[in-house]
Amino acid sequence: MNRLKTMSHLVISASAVTVSLSLLLVSPVVADDTPASSDTRLSKAYNSKTYSPYASRNHPNRPLWGDAHVHTNLSMDAGIAGNRLPPATAYRYARGEQVQSSLGLPAKLSRPLDWVVIADHTDGMGLFDDIMAADPEVMAFEQIQKWNKGLTAGGSAAAEAKNDVIRTFAAGEIDPDLLAMYSPGAKKYRSVWESAVAEAENYNEPGRFSALIGYEWTSVIDGNNMHRVVIMRDGAERALQLEPFTMTPPTGSPDPRDLWKYMDRYEKETNGRILAIPHNGNLSNGYMFPLEAQWNGRVFDSAYVEQRSRLEPLYEVSQMKGDGEAHPFLSPDDEFADFETWDKANLDATELKSNEMLAAEYAREALKRGLIIKKHLGANPYKFGLIGATDSHTSLAAAEEENFFGKNSVDEPSAGRANKPLKKIGDGVLMNWETSASGLTAVWATDNSREAIFDAMLRKEVYATTGPRITLRMFAGWDFGVEDLDARPLENAGYEKGVPMGGDFRQRPAEAKAPTFMIVALRDPAGANLDRIQIVKGWLDSDGRTREKLYDVSWSGERVLDDSGKLPPVGNTVNVAAATWSNSIGAAELSTVWVDPVFDATQNAYYYVRALEIPTPRWTTYDAYRYGVDIPEGAPLTIQERAYSSPIWYHSN
Repeated sequence: MNRLKTMSHLVISASAVTVSLSLLLVSPVVADDTPASSDTRLSKAYNSKTYSPYASRNHPNRPLWGDAHVHTNLSMDAGIAGNRLPPATAYRYARGEQVQSSLGLPAKLSRPLDWVVIADHTDGMGLFDDIMAADPEVMAFEQIQKWNKGLTAGGSAAAEAKNDVIRTFAAGEIDPDLLAMYSPGAKKYRSVWESAVAEAENYNEPGRFSALIGYEWTSVIDGNNMHRVVIMRDGAERALQLEPFTMTPPTGSPDPRDLWKYMDRYEKETNGRILAIPHNGNLSNGYMFPLEAQWNGRVFDSAYVEQRSRLEPLYEVSQMKGDGEAHPFLSPDDEFADFETWDKANLDATELKSNEMLAAEYAREALKRGLIIKKHLGANPYKFGLIGATDSHTSLAAAEEENFFGKNSVDEPSAGRANKPLKKIGDGVLMNWETSASGLTAVWATDNSREAIFDAMLRKEVYATTGPRITLRMFAGWDFGVEDLDARPLENAGYEKGVPMGGDFRQRPAEAKAPTFMIVALRDPAGANLDRIQIVKGWLDSDGRTREKLYDVSWSGERVLDDSGKLPPVGNTVNVAAATWSNSIGAAELSTVWVDPVFDATQNAYYYVRALEIPTPRWTTYDAYRYGVDIPEGAPLTIQERAYSSPIWYHSN
């Protein structure tokens, strides 16, 4: 379809959701089917300071793809699950090299990543590797002797030993002298951390591949997930000055406030920069995004909201343990909200989920809650951008449905892996087919370096995908027009006239009636066409209640919104039996300039973009075809992969 014509029906479609087309007619954007060559507006839309539109500019011009959350054999749970691959193998795989998996399978990404964060759990980091190696110091402990014997025997003895390790740690029954050896301040722990940092230094090549230094702080409170990935902007000189923070007293704490104190201490003592990224609120049973107080009853104060807002600028919205953008109970009008949903229990399955917990678990609702908290305390603790990551425990940053190596090494490709039980939950069982092959982060950085990538994360100019490398641009301002979309490179106009994803609206001009958004999405060059672009708006109304609305603003084909404002499905070309699909539907590019048709200048709001692909086979469908097995009962046959931009915030004051 002609792109200008597409934009014409897009602008009309946005207003069709409202009661009157007249709302659109007062907006600064008017659709125009006149050929661009005769459109005199284009001459006024040139925003470059030089003849070359690429000269004398310092804004980012391409997304850098990476994974901010990969575990190696240094993580206790990864080792228990069969991971035998050290950080060096994880870096080689992320850079695009072929490696051998823990089970001996050749593994390689379809395309290299630009950056990665090895984020091993800090509690007991390196212990499991020493158990398997029969390290003389740890073999002096009776617990270790028993575990080493079972694990090296294999079969049922190994399974029993693994379960005993998990039970012992969960119950807090590990020998305290042993745990102290793998805690901050201990010689052995220091050695493990120095080795991890040295490997990051070894594989960090500015301009080609960035190995950011980080780890995972693994707080679990009453079985509820409170995990954060911690990332440093710095190299070894600063990263080695302080050892990682843990969740186990006396050297650590499960309270995020104590993590933030540690982070402030890091920045003060090293003159470095550090940030934390929470993940899997869906396994926190309401602990991740509370409205008024922490789990322990401690009421929010100005220090809490300021620290969380400053030190946690991002949220990992999609990964192996489910998608965390939205939930159908919270967003019943969103037909795409029920996506890769994990909502049965908390992290260790000791408490089942209830609907009352959900509002404090999902990103869209948390963003709304942030507007409420800001009104009362002056800062928004949930003003975060969105990223995706694998949370791979195999050392392999594998997020492709057709190239999925599982999230634990025992679940690497095999004929029966999808039907394996993961854990018992109440009277039911969580199955391995429910594991999600997700996700990745795109960073709009000015160059491929630790510093530039970290800075992009800090300003939230990043977005999440569930695996595909969809290119997504979003700018917001007060006077974007179709001419800006036509004047390529459009990012020149985007940065000149507005703010990118992750930003705050500039001051509203007196004559501006509503915000304008310039959005472009390009399909993954090796992937599926796009179905549609949507804008998700959340706001705080005049009664102090939060609201949300979802708009279809750009779509492929000749579809038309129905009377209720819904867009018909794009169709489905997936051949399940052969695990194939066709790009005969959808569009390679979707773009639009959109005006909020129901804007109220007195109401604080946020906006983010969700871009959907056409349906493609899920990893379980690929497994069924390649191994000649049945798709597990209940497993989706297809998936609509997606991208989530970081929000842009409007402040009425």
